[in-house]
Amino acid sequence: MPFNIWCGGCNSMIAKGVRFNAEKKQVGNYYSTKISAKTIDLFVIWSFTMKSACCKHEIIIQTDPKNCEYVIISGAQRKTEDFDIEDAETFALPADEERGKLADPFYRLEHQEEDLQKKKEAEPVLVRLQRVSDSRHSNDYSLNRALRDRLRSQKKRVAEETEVARKMGLGVRLLPPSSEDAAAAAAVRFSSKFEKNRRDKRAAIKAASIFVEPSSSASGSKRLELELKRRKIKAATASALLAGRVKPSSWQMAHISASGQTQRSVAVVRK
Repeated sequence: MPFNIWCGGCNSMIAKGVRFNAEKKQVGNYYSTKISAKTIDLFVIWSFTMKSACCKHEIIIQTDPKNCEYVIISGAQRKTEDFDIEDAETFALPADEERGKLADPFYRLEHQEEDLQKKKEAEPVLVRLQRVSDSRHSNDYSLNRALRDRLRSQKKRVAEETEVARKMGLGVRLLPPSSEDAAAAAAVRFSSKFEKNRRDKRAAIKAASIFVEPSSSASGSKRLELELKRRKIKAATASALLAGRVKPSSWQMAHISASGQTQRSVAVVRK
């Protein structure tokens, strides 16, 4: 695409330089006549038909040999862009009237003094720029050699850092060590598990009451003993059942009697 355009199908912008698979064909000829040389030049007018990638809309563009540009025939609209000459750092092209005046010898003679004055003002700057360019590019071999040496040392350093990272089991290349990184690493303090447990125990001790309750502790210990006895009775009955020495009915009765005794003992303790 020779310039920025707006697609006629979906109104999307197609940037300058986007490539298309276009159909090229000749649609006419343009004849240019030069009066001074008394010759006629023939220019072919080409037409390019393409489809936009956004909505498959057909766009037709033709060449304009007379104005030396491209013309949109259908399917799109050219995007108008205005810019400042100073911001774009370009030169303003002379208008058609100015071009006609430059062909006039009297007009050129009148502006010759101004052009010479501008040349004298810009000459020191141009000479200084030329000297700087000559000093930088006077010895191409030495500059190229210095550049290759620097690149070779850089590749060697990268290879060494990659090898060190591989030995350490890292997937990324480490940067060279510095004093700031060493100071920051030395200032880091990692908390261990021992310190955490000690802090938790101290917090539990501070949160607990300093007065001991003997009744509750005694009842809790007795309840624990009864639970252990009950588990032992169940384990002994199960082993006897597996060995075939006790019938299931008797095992159930023993279990019921044991649970009844346990309940009675718990009731006595509670009283």
